[in-house]
Amino acid sequence: MDNTKYNKAKERVVELKEFYGKVFSALGTIVIVAALNYYFNEWRYPWFLWVVFAFAISLFLKAIKIFNFNPFFGRDWEERKLREFIQQEENEQRWK
Repeated sequence: MDNTKYNKAKERVVELKEFYGKVFSALGTIVIVAALNYYFNEWRYPWFLWVVFAFAISLFLKAIKIFNFNPFFGRDWEERKLREFIQQEENEQRWK
């Protein structure tokens, strides 16, 4: 097996493991904050929802990066641009 492919796959597994760890950590934190919110004011003002909102934004942005949901500047885009620039460089060198 190609060593670079193995290293890329291993990096991907580490990224996914860290992401899932952050998801479970966020869920635990939300439960604790919600319990504190209920204990101190019995949902009169559900301020714990601000914490939920912040975690949701953070996890959403991380998921976009890890799962390549960005259609504009994903890994495919980077590879296409690299090939395009290499091709341009080769064409310029041929005509000099």
